[in-house]
This record gives sequence, C-alpha cells and structure tokens, in this order.
Amino acid sequence: MSAGAATVKGIIRSAGGPVPQLLERVEERLVTLAAGHGPILAVHAGATIAAGGKRLRPLLVLLAAGPRAAGRPELIAAAAAVELIHSATLVHDDVLDAAPLRRGIPTVWADGGRALAVATGDLLFSRAFAELSAAGSLEAVRALSRATSALAEGELLQRQDAWNAAVPIDRYLQRCELKTARLFEASCTLGALAGGASQEQVAALGAFGNSLGVAFQLLDDILDVAGPVAVTGKHRGADLLDGTVTLPLILARERDPQLAAVDLRAITTPALAEGLCDRIAATGALGDAQSRALEIVAAAKQQLVALDLTRRQRRALNLVADSVADRRS
Repeated sequence: MSAGAATVKGIIRSAGGPVPQLLERVEERLVTLAAGHGPILAVHAGATIAAGGKRLRPLLVLLAAGPRAAGRPELIAAAAAVELIHSATLVHDDVLDAAPLRRGIPTVWADGGRALAVATGDLLFSRAFAELSAAGSLEAVRALSRATSALAEGELLQRQDAWNAAVPIDRYLQRCELKTARLFEASCTLGALAGGASQEQVAALGAFGNSLGVAFQLLDDILDVAGPVAVTGKHRGADLLDGTVTLPLILARERDPQLAAVDLRAITTPALAEGLCDRIAATGALGDAQSRALEIVAAAKQQLVALDLTRRQRRALNLVADSVADRRS
C-alpha cells in the first residue's frame, strides 16, 4: 500500500460517521455498473475501476455533502459518477499515450488494443451520466458536464502544446485546471448540492476542490520526474517521452540555458528520459515546483475557514488537502 493510500484510509477513519459505510456503497455501485454491459467490456471496465486508486474524488463528494446528506440516493450516484469519469479519462489517456502500464498494471490499451480501450472509456463516461441523471438534479448533471467538457478542452490544449518546451507557465496552469482541477471542483460541487448547501457554499466548496486539483496535478508532474517506478507504477519521464511539457521542465529551462536548447523530440527512450529528469532535478526546479503546489494547498485550506461546516467535516477536508500536499504516488 502506498503512503498516499494509507493517508486516505486515515482520512476516512477520521471522517467517521457514515463516511466509511457510504464509500463501501459507492464501491459496490461501481462494481455493479461496470458489470452491466456484457462480459468483454465488463472485464476491462471492472479491472479499470478495481485499479482506480485512492477514491479521492468520491471521498470529496461525501465530505463536501456533510452528514445531512448521508441517506440521499443522489449522494452515492454523484460519488460513483465522478469516479467513473475519472476512470474513463485514464483509459482514454492511456490510448493517447500508448501507455503499457497504469499503476504497475497493464492498461486496457495494452491488453485489448485501441478499439477496446476506446469503447471501455466511452462506456464508463456513458454510465457516469446515466447514473447521475437517474438520481441527481439537473444542476448536478450540468456541473459534471462542464467538468467533462473541460477535460476534453484540456486534452486538446495538451496535444497542441506537445513537444513545445517553450510553453509559458500560465498556459501550463490552464491545462492543469482543465484536465484535473475541474473534476475535483465538480466532486465538491456535486457533494455540496446533494447536501443542500447554499449557492455560496456550493461555489466556495467548488473553489476549494479546484485549488486542490491544480496542486494535485503539479505534484503529479513532479512525481513524473522524481518518482521511482516502484512507487508511481511508471518510468520516470513518461511525460517527456510523449512530449508533454510540465512545470519542472519549464522552471528548469529558466535556470539552465543548456536545457532550453534540448529538443524533446530527441528524447526517444526511457533511458534518455531518465537522464533528462536527472538534469531537471539538478537545477533545483523540483523544489520550486513543489513550493508552488504547497502554496496552492495552503490557499485551498484557507478557503474552508469561513464555510459553515461541521467540525469533523472541516477536519476531514483539511486532511484531504494535507494528503494531496504529501502525495507520493
């Protein structure tokens, strides 16, 4: 078990009340949804969900909702829907990146080929909206729809920026928000809606989720440069190999003129990518990138101060922010 996963388990224990039982119900619902479309797709969709990681986004749904929402069916639907969307994006990302592994396990693309992987991702997307539409409000469906549109826009921006090492920081941060933060935002928004929060509280919790998502992506990109395969499940520099320019490289290029002259298209093997990772790390850029991420986490936690939350709810959301700051995988 990774350190990050252990931390999330601790958050669940700390949240107490109905949260552990609600997460079990979400897990059961995910299994049921994955199994409902024939044996071939069910195997791959089920495997994708089973390997889905820490369930951070469903946890945010439950925590943002608060204890008053525990008995509402739309809460489980919302938590399952955001995890299905997250799983779908992973499957599609693996197709685009031709990624053989995800968390150390063969991807759907590697096991079944492009067509099956695309179909599996499409299935997960469709099941998410079917689930939310059946139990949730129109406002919730709109919130999730906005997040999925942002995911697609972010992916397009990333493809446009591929191999361009001169990408400015603002453009990079825009990608982080679209590809990652908007789904975090939607998780908190859907939870707050299910909990009957005021419009102001819904917006504030959504902003908390957005900030958390940006920090999460920054730290994920740091791990791509610094994290060993035994921890991350993929080789260092995977982003560099597919031409994705992230904050560590952007900052490193500012510090090292020789790095500014590197042609990313020449980074064609894992060994070359690892070597570039070492050069990036040598500039001190990883520390700068981490500092930026931690500042965003601190700002996210500050956004919770003025909100009408229970003591246990506030503490659990703060712990989620801490777990993002301390993530190792």
